[in-house]
Amino acid sequence: MKLLLKILFVIFLAAFITGLVMKSYGYDAGNIIVGISVLFMAFILMPVFIFYRYQKGKYKKYVLDTKKKNPFKLDKDQLI
Repeated sequence: MKLLLKILFVIFLAAFITGLVMKSYGYDAGNIIVGISVLFMAFILMPVFIFYRYQKGKYKKYVLDTKKKNPFKLDKDQLI
């Protein structure tokens, strides 16, 4: 999964840079390539990244528990 994220990021970055270079040379397709690469990042790369980061459940220590008296106070055993 980590390799997939790296490959997708490199593809996104290459397309984005290609679009910017084409735009600077005056090609109209540069705007289209930049737009498609941004859509690619928003709808493909970000969901894959979010799934990868949250699949192990490490986010639970950052979620506030409303049942506590003071949800912003952390115990020393929660800092691990």
